Amino acid sequence: MNEMQHTKESGTSTPSMALRSFGEQHISPTLRVLVLAPHPDDFDAIAVTLRYLHDQGNPIFVAVVSGSHSGVLDDFVGPDPETKREVREQEQRNSATFFGLPPENLAFLRLPEDDNGDPIEDDAAETAIRRHVDSVAPDLVFLPHGNDTNVGHQRTCTMFQRIAADISKPLTAYYIHDPKTRQICTDTYMAFGEEKAKWKGELLLHHESQHHRNLKLRGHGFDDRILKVNRAIAADLELAEPYAEAFETEHFNHN
Repeated sequence: MNEMQHTKESGTSTPSMALRSFGEQHISPTLRVLVLAPHPDDFDAIAVTLRYLHDQGNPIFVAVVSGSHSGVLDDFVGPDPETKREVREQEQRNSATFFGLPPENLAFLRLPEDDNGDPIEDDAAETAIRRHVDSVAPDLVFLPHGNDTNVGHQRTCTMFQRIAADISKPLTAYYIHDPKTRQICTDTYMAFGEEKAKWKGELLLHHESQHHRNLKLRGHGFDDRILKVNRAIAADLELAEPYAEAFETEHFNHN
């Protein structure tokens, strides 16, 4: 297993020596894709990349690890944690339908959470994730970067890396640069323009509880929060397009 490299402060995306766009990688449409999302909405953070893979025919599966009740303010739906989880799951279903993901390809693992709504890292959780990874048999896995301020992202990445190291088939992980990523060495990116940015913004707004929370606590919408990161990535990488999604890859069992 390759050790991940980290080279820059939060909010920036440092290119590696082997920086390539998704188009340059010539990914076969037969490869199976799993998005391992610690919370609902992690899928949407890389929607343009996933749309590219979906359009070329790659089978895409999404597994949401936990519901993250803490991401919903009481004034949006009330204080009940279970109601909040149900709201977030329905928002993910709505965005997946807008995206065009087959309903049977979206799974909610509903693993136990801590008091902050983050998935717990223990043997039972790791076994459940391992079972789902085995059932999908992915070739490519997208998930948040482990060097991240979000505890759920950290734990999910750690459990996945242990699982991936035990899988006999070759597997490539794409670690996502999202708003809470602290440091990342970008070696893969998906650049896009205003038309796709508008589409992505519409997708993100299916997460109404997150849009409400961002407006109230941050003063800007959920769509603006994600697209701001995409603009910063494109600027850091000096791309011609105004937006980009960025990833650091790790290869497992590639001999």
